[in-house]
Order: sequence, then C-alpha cells, then structure tokens
Amino acid sequence: MSPIFTFIVAVLVLLAVANIVVGVGNDAVNFMNSAWGSRAASYRTILIVAAVGIVVGTITSNGMMEVARSGVFYPGSFTFPEIMMLFLGMMLGNVVLFNIFNTLGLPTSTTVSMVFGLLGAALAVAGYKIAVSPDMGIEHISHFVNSGKAMVIISGILLSVIIAFTTGLILMYISRVIFSFRYNKMIKRFGAMWCAITVTGIIYFALFKGLKSSGLIPDEFNAFVQENTFICLAGLWFVVTIILFILQLLRINIMRATILSGTFALALAFAGNDLVNFIGVPIAGYDSYLIAREAAASGIDCDTLHMSKLAEPAVANFYLLISAGVVMILTLFLSKETRHVAQTELSLSSQNEGEEQRFSSTLISRGLVRMALIMNKWYTHYVPRKVQDALDKRFEPLPPEERNEGSFDLIRSVVNITSAAVLISIATSLKLPLSTTYVVFMVSMGSSLADRAWGRESAVYRITGVMTVISGWFVTAFAALFISALFTVILLVGGWVAVILASGIGIYSVIRSFTGHKVKLKKEKNRREKKLTISQSDTTEDVLYNCIEEVCYTMEEISRIYNRTLVATFKENRKVLRDMVTESNALFEEARVRKYQVINTLKKLEKRHIDTGHFYVQVVDYLSEVTKSLIHITRPAYDHIDNNHTGLNKEQIADLMRVNDGVEEIFTKINEMLRTKDFADLDMVLLMRDQLFDTIVVAIKNQLRRIDENSSTKAGLLYLSILNETKSMVLQARNLLKSQSYFLENKDH
Repeated sequence: MSPIFTFIVAVLVLLAVANIVVGVGNDAVNFMNSAWGSRAASYRTILIVAAVGIVVGTITSNGMMEVARSGVFYPGSFTFPEIMMLFLGMMLGNVVLFNIFNTLGLPTSTTVSMVFGLLGAALAVAGYKIAVSPDMGIEHISHFVNSGKAMVIISGILLSVIIAFTTGLILMYISRVIFSFRYNKMIKRFGAMWCAITVTGIIYFALFKGLKSSGLIPDEFNAFVQENTFICLAGLWFVVTIILFILQLLRINIMRATILSGTFALALAFAGNDLVNFIGVPIAGYDSYLIAREAAASGIDCDTLHMSKLAEPAVANFYLLISAGVVMILTLFLSKETRHVAQTELSLSSQNEGEEQRFSSTLISRGLVRMALIMNKWYTHYVPRKVQDALDKRFEPLPPEERNEGSFDLIRSVVNITSAAVLISIATSLKLPLSTTYVVFMVSMGSSLADRAWGRESAVYRITGVMTVISGWFVTAFAALFISALFTVILLVGGWVAVILASGIGIYSVIRSFTGHKVKLKKEKNRREKKLTISQSDTTEDVLYNCIEEVCYTMEEISRIYNRTLVATFKENRKVLRDMVTESNALFEEARVRKYQVINTLKKLEKRHIDTGHFYVQVVDYLSEVTKSLIHITRPAYDHIDNNHTGLNKEQIADLMRVNDGVEEIFTKINEMLRTKDFADLDMVLLMRDQLFDTIVVAIKNQLRRIDENSSTKAGLLYLSILNETKSMVLQARNLLKSQSYFLENKDH
C-alpha cells in the first residue's frame, strides 16, 4: 500500500480534531441558549450539565456514522484510492468553507456542510470516472450517488425548519395561555404536571430512542417499551409528577431543574446527532484504510479494491468516540466564543426590543408584516371581544422593572429546550442527520413569535434577521457542494502532489482560522470591556453615568481611528486601513443601535430628568452623524488602496497632515472637556473649528490649482472626499460637545 494513504489518514485525523474544536465552539449555543437566555443557572453549572450530556451522547452516535460511510453514495462503486480522495476532498472543502464563513461572519451549519460536502465530492469522483471511461455516460451517475437517500436526508433537513418553527409556536402559545407571564401561582398548582410532560418526553426520546442501539438498554426492555408505549409514557409521567411535586414542596424551583435536564438531553442529542459531522468522515477514511490494509495482506491490489464493506453496519471504535467526546468537552470549557455566538439568536428571540434592529428591513419582511396586520384585522373583527380580552390578558408582559436580566422567562426556556430535544432525538433514532442549528434556532423563533415578542416595532427587523440566517444555510449547502467537488477533482487529477499541496493548504487554513479568530475575539473583548451597557437593574444615576461614559469612549475612538486612517493612507498600508474600516463600522453600528434604544434609555430616567433626556437625544443624534462621517472617510480610503490606485502625492499629503493636526488638536480638547466635564472653553473649540475650516478651504483651493492632465483623478476625488467629510465630522463633534454640556448641566438640576 502506498505511503500516501497513511499520510491521508493522518491529515484526516488532524482535520477531525480541528472540526470538533470549531464546530463545538460555534454549536454550543444550540444546547445552552435556552438555559443561558433565561438565566436558569450559572454559566458554569450549565457547562457542567452539558458536558455530562455530551459524554452520554457520544456513545449514541454509532449508528449515525453510517451517514458518512454510505449515506449519499454507493461505496461499492468506488475503489480504495477514489474513496480516500473523496473523503479528503470533502474534509478539505469543509475546512476552507468554515474559514471563509468565519472570515465573513456568516452563519453556517456543520450538518449541511457535511451532507452537501459528501454529495459534492461523490459527484466529482463519479463525474471523473464517467469522463475517463468510454463505456459510461451521464446516465450512469445513479450508479455512484444514492440520490434517493440523499434526497431523504436533504428534505429531512429542510423540513425540520418548518416542523421546528411550528412546534415551537404551538407549544409556546398553549403554555403562555395556561400560565401567562405571571406564572408563579399557576406553577404552584399545575407546575409539577406540566414539567413532568417535558421531562417524560425528554427521557423517552433521549434515552429509550437515542440509546436503544447503544447496548446500554437491554433489548427485552426496549421491546417492552415499544409494545406498550402509551402505558410506559403514562406511568413515567405519573412517577415524574410525584417526584417534581415533592421537590416543589422542598422549595426547589422545578422549572430550573427541568431546564437543566433539558440542557442535558439537548447536549446528548447534539453529541449523538452532530458528532458524525466532525469525525464521521475521518473515521470512515480510517476504516477504509484498515479494510485496504487487510486486503493487501491477502495479496489483493488496493488500487482496484472496491469498498463494498463500507455499506455494512458501522461499528465505531468506542475509544475513538470517547476521545472525541473529551475534545468536545475541553472545547466547551476552554472556548471563549460560546457566549459571543449566542447573541444573534438571543437578540432575535428576546422579549425586549432594541438589539434586533442591527438588522435592516427588506421588501419581503415588510410585506410579511403587512400581511400579518391584515390577518390581525380579520381576527379582531370575527373573534368575540371577550375572548380577545381574555387572551390579551394572558399575554400581557411584565413591566421592565419586574423582568430579570435574561432574554426571556423560564416558561419559554422550558418550551424551547423541550421541543428541540425531542425533535433532534427523534431524528437521531431514525438515523437522520438533522441540523441542531436549524432546529434550535427555528424553535426559538417560533416560540418568540407565539410569545408576542415580535411586536410592530420590531417584527420587520426580526424577520429580516431570520431570513439572513436561513439564507446563510442555503449558501452553506451550495458552497460546500462546489468547494468539496473542486478539491476532489484537483486531488484525482493531481495525484500525490495535489494531495500534499492541498493538505498543506487545508492545515494552513485551520491554523489561520484559529489564530485570526483568536485575535478577532480579543479585539471584541477589549471593545466590550470598554463599552458600558444599560441594563434593566440600573438606577437613574447608573444610566446617566453610562450615557456620559459611552460618549467619552466613542469620541476617543473616533479621534484614534481618524488619525490612523490618514497615516495608513499616506503609507498605503492596506492592512491597517482594513482594520480601521472594521472598527469604524463597529462604532457606527453601536451608534445606530444606541439611537434605536434611546426611548428605552429615556424610560430609565426619572421625570425630573426630562430636560436631561431632551439633550441626550441630541447627543445620540450627533454621535451617530459623527460616526457616519468617519466611515465615509475610512471606507473610500481602504477601497482606494485596496484597488491599487495611485497614492496621494506629496503636496496632498502635506495639506492633509496640516488638516490632521488641526483635527487632532480639536478632538484632544473635546475629549479633555468631556472627561473633566469642564466646558469653559466651548468658545475656544468654536474658534479652533473655524481655523480648521479655513485650512480645509486652502487645501481644496490647492487641489484645484494642481489639477492637470497628469494628476490622478481618483486620488484627487479621495482627497476632496476626506476633506469634506472631515469638515462634517468636526462640525457634528462640536455640536455634540455643546449638547453634552447642556446634558450635564441639566443633570445636576
């Protein structure tokens, strides 16, 4: 057997470990968001419960390994070298895909990338065999690709979106009608019976269905449960109800206990269903290697050996599964990004409005909202008023001061975690690689819609956010198919040389992804540490303090970014300019969100701060305009250098340096006044501003004198654009300073 196949197995092992680390870091949100979003327990407790679920779940993934071995293709139609190229091409394609998506910040799904990656690689090998064989045509593609099974898997994944959304919507609506937002009294009466339904479903599907093929539960007991399902479920529900009722008498919050048990079940289902996404293909490659080595020992030529044995039931190595589970747990505890990746789902499902408005509206989202309003008119016209009033009372939300810091309450958390755990466990028992990302996200969206979290003020933005995430899933599918097919063709045509080069590219992508993502997370952490937020528990004085601090911080950042942008433009430093574009975009986004949240902030201010609130509105508006001017400087500067246009000449640089000195002097004075809260030199800033404007006028006139046939048109346009936006930025900054002085003056009255 050629040593190149040993090398391929080693590369597959490395890529498997990388896949686990990247996958768990991104997908941990799927089984922790319900508990974390409702603050059902501390973050560490949630991690421990999830880790135990992962340990058990790794054992259940044995049957799911068959998806990677023969789920979308007929292994008997491929020889050993072809199957190894197929597996390596798929893994390399996935690594590059994840790297691209992480760089662009687009959502992705490991299940979709695995299924479509395998499909693309299989199509590539099949197409290559057909192309080099004179006896085969395109009609023979069905001899290689299991189109029927592939369509079942793909349709199951897509159908799960609708089923998950509908399940979350219906269960949440029923639960809220029963318990309302003031659920404490009803929970004391019926909480044990209601939570028992959840726990019963979790135990049945996650254990009896998920573990039935693991060997941990006797076959006789499995058969008995299968024949007497209703009796077993009723008995289990009765026993669980009694236990929960006793716990309730002991003053234990049974909803928190239910949520943690659901977190365990969801982590179990995740490990059982999604572990195949990370290590299924590498294990299939390792099994193929063992099969070929055994055949070679018997004198069979490996190059012509067909891999029919891969179609046999998979018997995964127990130690490999446990090793993978250990890596998953270590990643879960050590990864710094698990909290960060939860933000999209929590913001779109939050009971509080504001964060979802980082998404813009679209024609489709606006049309769907209008359609919903029309349906609501029909509802209010035909449904009796008494029924409407009774339902509205059940959905009346708590006032902000009575809410906790979570994105939603315990009732919704129970619904989310139960629906997702049951759906994923059913798919695992049917050996369908259901996407946990799809299920958890869509259940959360359905329950938030039923909970009336999508009001008229936020619905259009939340719909756009959901559509953005779903469109990212479809992009994942087509990208995985294309990239995996491309890599596989390169490997087949290039032979061992292509294997070594492509493997090097894949390993480099993994290293670059880890290091680049680590740097990105560090920068975002620093920004979050500096940036103060306003929470529901803040007092009026806390709100005022945070309002002042966020203005000071933003103005200091604007000054720094502007200075670095000009210097980088002079030096044609593309990397620094790219970073400045990213940072200025973040500042602009924060200012935009702050503008949308201004009403929530004003609500936190007491009535005696009405004048203060008036000036805070002005401050927020001016701050938004300053950041807008900044991005109109950083973006054109980066585009100019990135497109390799002619740089600024010495005269232009000299003029801009004088302007930069003036801007730096003004911003230094502004930031000093903001920090010291001493605005005695307001007139001095006005004088400095007028002097700077005179400098800008001179610079513009100098540029007009320099225009000739040999001058760069694009460099001249960039130069004028920087000057004009600088003027606008300084003008708005001075207005902001004036409003901030009035804001602080009225705060003390």
